[in-house]
Amino acid sequence: MKTLVIVTGPTAGGKTGLAIEIAESLATEIVSADSRQIYKEMPVITAAPTPEELARVRHHLIGVLEPESYYSAACYEQDALKALREIWQRSDYAVMCGGSMMYIDAVTNGIDELPTVSERVRAEVLALYEQGGLDALIEKLSELDPEYLGRVDRANPRRLIHAVEVSIEAGVPYSSLLTGRKVERDFQVVKLAINHSREALFDRINRRVELMDREGMEAEARRLYQRRGLNSLNTVGFKEMFAYFDGTMDRATALSRIAKNTRVYAKKQLLWLSKDPSVILLDPTLPLLPQALKAITKK
Repeated sequence: MKTLVIVTGPTAGGKTGLAIEIAESLATEIVSADSRQIYKEMPVITAAPTPEELARVRHHLIGVLEPESYYSAACYEQDALKALREIWQRSDYAVMCGGSMMYIDAVTNGIDELPTVSERVRAEVLALYEQGGLDALIEKLSELDPEYLGRVDRANPRRLIHAVEVSIEAGVPYSSLLTGRKVERDFQVVKLAINHSREALFDRINRRVELMDREGMEAEARRLYQRRGLNSLNTVGFKEMFAYFDGTMDRATALSRIAKNTRVYAKKQLLWLSKDPSVILLDPTLPLLPQALKAITKK
Protein backbone atom coordinates (compact mmCIF):
# COMPACT_ATOMS: atom_id res chain seq x y z
CA MET A 1 0.00 0.00 0.00
CA LYS A 2 1.21 3.51 -0.81
CA THR A 3 2.00 5.88 2.05
CA LEU A 4 1.25 9.58 2.42
CA VAL A 5 3.52 11.28 4.95
CA ILE A 6 1.96 14.54 6.13
CA VAL A 7 4.16 17.14 7.81
CA THR A 8 1.75 19.60 9.38
CA GLY A 9 1.51 21.93 12.34
CA PRO A 10 1.38 25.65 13.04
CA THR A 11 2.98 28.31 10.91
CA ALA A 12 6.73 28.95 11.37
CA GLY A 13 7.17 25.56 13.03
CA GLY A 14 9.78 24.24 10.59
CA LYS A 15 7.55 22.09 8.39
CA THR A 16 9.24 22.91 5.09
CA GLY A 17 12.74 21.94 6.17
CA LEU A 18 11.63 18.66 7.72
CA ALA A 19 9.43 17.75 4.75
CA ILE A 20 12.37 18.27 2.38
CA GLU A 21 14.64 16.07 4.49
CA ILE A 22 12.00 13.32 4.60
CA ALA A 23 11.37 13.52 0.85
CA GLU A 24 15.10 13.33 0.14
CA SER A 25 15.46 10.30 2.44
CA LEU A 26 12.53 8.51 0.80
CA ALA A 27 13.48 9.62 -2.74
CA THR A 28 10.07 11.14 -3.34
CA GLU A 29 8.28 14.47 -3.90
CA ILE A 30 6.24 17.01 -1.93
CA VAL A 31 2.67 18.20 -2.38
CA SER A 32 2.03 21.55 -0.70
CA ALA A 33 -1.01 21.84 1.56
CA ASP A 34 -0.96 25.60 1.94
CA SER A 35 -3.96 27.64 0.83
CA ARG A 36 -1.88 30.72 0.05
CA GLN A 37 1.38 29.30 -1.29
CA ILE A 38 -0.62 27.88 -4.19
CA TYR A 39 -0.87 31.43 -5.60
CA LYS A 40 1.74 33.20 -7.69
CA GLU A 41 3.37 36.56 -6.86
CA MET A 42 3.39 36.23 -3.06
CA PRO A 43 6.25 33.95 -1.97
CA VAL A 44 7.55 36.22 0.81
CA ILE A 45 4.34 36.85 2.73
CA THR A 46 3.21 33.23 2.35
CA ALA A 47 6.68 31.96 3.39
CA ALA A 48 6.83 29.71 0.35
CA PRO A 49 9.85 27.43 -0.10
CA THR A 50 12.86 29.28 -1.46
CA PRO A 51 14.25 28.59 -4.95
CA GLU A 52 17.05 26.65 -3.27
CA GLU A 53 14.55 24.49 -1.36
CA LEU A 54 12.47 23.92 -4.48
CA ALA A 55 15.60 22.79 -6.28
CA ARG A 56 16.31 20.10 -3.69
CA VAL A 57 12.97 18.29 -4.02
CA ARG A 58 10.23 18.54 -6.60
CA HIS A 59 7.20 20.37 -5.19
CA HIS A 60 3.61 20.34 -6.44
CA LEU A 61 0.88 22.99 -6.05
CA ILE A 62 3.14 25.93 -5.21
CA GLY A 63 2.80 29.15 -7.20
CA VAL A 64 0.47 27.65 -9.82
CA LEU A 65 -2.58 29.94 -9.61
CA GLU A 66 -3.09 33.60 -10.46
CA PRO A 67 -4.20 35.66 -7.43
CA GLU A 68 -7.58 36.18 -9.14
CA SER A 69 -8.27 32.45 -9.41
CA TYR A 70 -11.12 30.84 -7.51
CA TYR A 71 -10.02 27.92 -5.37
CA SER A 72 -11.49 25.79 -2.60
CA ALA A 73 -10.82 22.72 -0.49
CA ALA A 74 -12.81 20.70 -3.04
CA CYS A 75 -10.56 21.94 -5.84
CA TYR A 76 -7.54 21.09 -3.72
CA GLU A 77 -8.77 17.57 -3.04
CA GLN A 78 -8.93 16.86 -6.77
CA ASP A 79 -5.59 18.50 -7.59
CA ALA A 80 -3.72 16.95 -4.67
CA LEU A 81 -5.00 13.43 -5.33
CA LYS A 82 -3.99 13.77 -8.98
CA ALA A 83 -0.47 14.85 -7.96
CA LEU A 84 -0.21 12.03 -5.42
CA ARG A 85 -1.19 9.38 -7.96
CA GLU A 86 1.53 10.68 -10.28
CA ILE A 87 4.12 10.57 -7.49
CA TRP A 88 3.10 7.05 -6.47
CA GLN A 89 3.86 5.84 -9.97
CA ARG A 90 7.50 6.66 -9.15
CA SER A 91 7.66 5.92 -5.42
CA ASP A 92 5.87 4.09 -2.62
CA TYR A 93 5.86 7.33 -0.62
CA ALA A 94 4.69 10.89 -1.06
CA VAL A 95 5.10 13.82 1.32
CA MET A 96 2.47 16.49 1.97
CA CYS A 97 3.54 19.66 3.75
CA GLY A 98 1.41 22.48 5.07
CA GLY A 99 -0.76 23.93 7.78
CA SER A 100 -4.05 24.37 5.91
CA MET A 101 -5.93 21.81 7.95
CA MET A 102 -9.06 21.83 5.78
CA TYR A 103 -6.93 20.92 2.78
CA ILE A 104 -5.33 18.04 4.65
CA ASP A 105 -8.70 16.80 5.85
CA ALA A 106 -10.03 16.96 2.28
CA VAL A 107 -7.29 14.60 1.11
CA THR A 108 -7.30 12.22 4.05
CA ASN A 109 -11.03 12.07 4.82
CA GLY A 110 -12.72 13.35 1.67
CA ILE A 111 -14.94 16.38 1.36
CA ASP A 112 -18.63 16.87 0.75
CA GLU A 113 -19.66 17.60 -2.80
CA LEU A 114 -20.46 21.29 -3.10
CA PRO A 115 -21.51 23.31 -6.14
CA THR A 116 -18.89 25.31 -8.00
CA VAL A 117 -19.48 28.96 -7.15
CA SER A 118 -20.12 31.09 -10.24
CA GLU A 119 -18.27 34.31 -10.98
CA ARG A 120 -21.54 36.22 -10.53
CA VAL A 121 -22.11 34.90 -7.00
CA ARG A 122 -18.47 35.37 -6.01
CA ALA A 123 -18.59 39.00 -7.15
CA GLU A 124 -21.87 39.54 -5.33
CA VAL A 125 -20.59 38.17 -2.02
CA LEU A 126 -17.26 39.96 -2.32
CA ALA A 127 -19.07 43.27 -2.88
CA LEU A 128 -21.20 42.54 0.20
CA TYR A 129 -18.06 42.02 2.28
CA GLU A 130 -16.22 45.04 0.89
CA GLN A 131 -19.19 47.32 1.56
CA GLY A 132 -20.37 45.97 4.89
CA GLY A 133 -17.51 43.96 6.35
CA LEU A 134 -17.98 41.03 8.71
CA ASP A 135 -21.29 42.38 9.99
CA ALA A 136 -22.84 42.22 6.53
CA LEU A 137 -21.65 38.63 6.03
CA ILE A 138 -22.99 37.59 9.42
CA GLU A 139 -26.35 39.20 8.74
CA LYS A 140 -26.59 37.49 5.34
CA LEU A 141 -25.61 34.11 6.77
CA SER A 142 -28.20 34.51 9.53
CA GLU A 143 -30.81 34.62 6.75
CA LEU A 144 -29.35 31.81 4.65
CA ASP A 145 -27.98 29.38 7.23
CA PRO A 146 -28.49 30.27 10.91
CA GLU A 147 -27.40 26.75 11.93
CA TYR A 148 -23.92 27.14 10.43
CA LEU A 149 -23.68 30.69 11.76
CA GLY A 150 -24.12 29.25 15.24
CA ARG A 151 -20.89 27.25 15.00
CA VAL A 152 -18.66 29.13 12.55
CA ASP A 153 -15.80 31.39 13.65
CA ARG A 154 -17.46 34.78 13.08
CA ALA A 155 -14.08 36.49 12.92
CA ASN A 156 -13.00 34.37 9.92
CA PRO A 157 -14.14 36.15 6.72
CA ARG A 158 -13.04 33.27 4.45
CA ARG A 159 -15.34 30.81 6.22
CA LEU A 160 -18.23 33.28 6.21
CA ILE A 161 -17.76 34.18 2.55
CA HIS A 162 -17.58 30.52 1.54
CA ALA A 163 -20.74 29.63 3.45
CA VAL A 164 -22.69 32.53 1.96
CA GLU A 165 -21.44 31.76 -1.56
CA VAL A 166 -22.38 28.09 -1.39
CA SER A 167 -25.76 28.81 0.20
CA ILE A 168 -26.62 31.23 -2.59
CA GLU A 169 -25.27 29.01 -5.37
CA ALA A 170 -26.94 25.83 -4.08
CA GLY A 171 -30.19 27.45 -3.05
CA VAL A 172 -30.06 25.54 0.24
CA PRO A 173 -28.21 26.15 3.53
CA TYR A 174 -24.51 25.38 3.39
CA SER A 175 -24.80 23.26 6.55
CA SER A 176 -27.34 20.97 4.86
CA LEU A 177 -24.65 19.90 2.39
CA LEU A 178 -22.14 18.95 5.09
CA THR A 179 -22.62 15.22 5.65
CA GLY A 180 -19.47 14.52 7.64
CA ARG A 181 -19.03 11.17 5.90
CA LYS A 182 -15.42 9.94 5.85
CA VAL A 183 -14.10 8.54 2.58
CA GLU A 184 -11.98 5.40 2.72
CA ARG A 185 -8.70 6.01 0.87
CA ASP A 186 -6.54 3.35 -0.75
CA PHE A 187 -3.37 4.65 0.89
CA GLN A 188 -2.11 4.84 4.45
CA VAL A 189 -1.42 8.12 6.19
CA VAL A 190 1.30 9.12 8.66
CA LYS A 191 0.79 12.57 10.20
CA LEU A 192 3.75 14.31 11.82
CA ALA A 193 4.06 17.64 13.63
CA ILE A 194 6.95 19.32 15.44
CA ASN A 195 5.90 19.82 19.07
CA HIS A 196 7.35 23.23 19.92
CA SER A 197 6.46 24.86 23.21
CA ARG A 198 4.21 27.90 22.86
CA GLU A 199 7.07 30.17 23.89
CA ALA A 200 9.44 28.69 21.32
CA LEU A 201 6.82 28.76 18.57
CA PHE A 202 5.90 32.37 19.20
CA ASP A 203 9.58 33.32 19.16
CA ARG A 204 9.94 31.57 15.79
CA ILE A 205 6.92 33.50 14.50
CA ASN A 206 8.39 36.83 15.61
CA ARG A 207 11.68 36.02 13.90
CA ARG A 208 9.82 34.86 10.78
CA VAL A 209 8.12 38.28 10.49
CA GLU A 210 11.49 40.02 10.86
CA LEU A 211 12.92 37.82 8.09
CA MET A 212 9.94 38.50 5.81
CA ASP A 213 10.48 42.22 6.34
CA ARG A 214 14.14 41.94 5.33
CA GLU A 215 13.29 39.81 2.30
CA GLY A 216 10.91 42.31 0.73
CA MET A 217 7.48 41.87 2.27
CA GLU A 218 6.57 45.53 1.79
CA ALA A 219 7.57 45.58 -1.88
CA GLU A 220 5.60 42.39 -2.52
CA ALA A 221 2.51 43.86 -0.89
CA ARG A 222 2.84 47.11 -2.86
CA ARG A 223 2.92 45.16 -6.13
CA LEU A 224 -0.42 43.60 -5.23
CA TYR A 225 -2.00 46.60 -3.52
CA GLN A 226 -4.22 47.53 -6.47
CA ARG A 227 -5.77 44.05 -6.29
CA ARG A 228 -6.36 44.19 -2.57
CA GLY A 229 -10.00 43.08 -2.84
CA LEU A 230 -9.05 39.59 -3.99
CA ASN A 231 -9.84 36.73 -1.62
CA SER A 232 -6.31 35.38 -2.06
CA LEU A 233 -4.97 38.56 -0.46
CA ASN A 234 -7.35 38.46 2.50
CA THR A 235 -4.70 37.03 4.77
CA VAL A 236 -2.25 37.96 7.52
CA GLY A 237 0.60 40.04 6.14
CA PHE A 238 -1.27 41.63 3.29
CA LYS A 239 -4.08 43.05 5.43
CA GLU A 240 -1.69 44.81 7.78
CA MET A 241 0.56 46.08 4.99
CA PHE A 242 -2.46 47.43 3.13
CA ALA A 243 -3.58 49.24 6.28
CA TYR A 244 -0.10 50.79 6.46
CA PHE A 245 -0.33 51.91 2.81
CA ASP A 246 -3.78 53.38 3.52
CA GLY A 247 -2.35 55.42 6.37
CA THR A 248 -4.53 53.84 9.05
CA MET A 249 -1.53 52.21 10.72
CA ASP A 250 2.16 53.11 10.91
CA ARG A 251 4.80 50.68 9.67
CA ALA A 252 6.00 49.54 13.08
CA THR A 253 2.44 48.85 14.17
CA ALA A 254 1.76 46.92 10.96
CA LEU A 255 4.74 44.64 11.60
CA SER A 256 3.73 44.15 15.21
CA ARG A 257 0.17 43.28 14.14
CA ILE A 258 1.43 40.78 11.58
CA ALA A 259 3.33 38.96 14.32
CA LYS A 260 0.36 39.12 16.70
CA ASN A 261 -2.18 37.94 14.13
CA THR A 262 0.15 35.14 13.04
CA ARG A 263 0.35 33.97 16.64
CA VAL A 264 -3.46 34.00 16.82
CA TYR A 265 -3.62 31.91 13.64
CA ALA A 266 -1.04 29.50 15.06
CA LYS A 267 -3.22 29.00 18.16
CA LYS A 268 -6.12 27.99 15.92
CA GLN A 269 -3.89 25.52 14.10
CA LEU A 270 -2.75 24.06 17.42
CA LEU A 271 -6.37 23.68 18.54
CA TRP A 272 -7.18 21.81 15.33
CA LEU A 273 -4.16 19.55 15.84
CA SER A 274 -5.13 18.82 19.43
CA LYS A 275 -8.37 17.26 18.18
CA ASP A 276 -6.55 14.79 15.92
CA PRO A 277 -5.12 11.89 17.94
CA SER A 278 -3.48 10.39 14.84
CA VAL A 279 -0.82 13.13 14.72
CA ILE A 280 2.61 11.94 15.87
CA LEU A 281 4.38 14.72 17.77
CA LEU A 282 8.13 15.08 17.26
CA ASP A 283 10.48 16.41 19.94
CA PRO A 284 12.27 19.51 18.60
CA THR A 285 15.07 19.11 21.16
CA LEU A 286 16.15 15.90 19.38
CA PRO A 287 17.13 15.29 15.73
CA LEU A 288 13.85 15.39 13.82
CA LEU A 289 14.57 13.23 10.78
CA PRO A 290 15.33 10.00 12.70
CA GLN A 291 12.12 10.45 14.72
CA ALA A 292 10.13 11.00 11.53
CA LEU A 293 11.59 8.03 9.69
CA LYS A 294 11.02 5.76 12.69
CA ALA A 295 7.34 6.80 12.78
CA ILE A 296 6.98 6.25 9.06
CA THR A 297 8.58 2.79 9.01
CA LYS A 298 6.46 1.65 11.97
CA LYS A 299 3.48 1.88 9.66
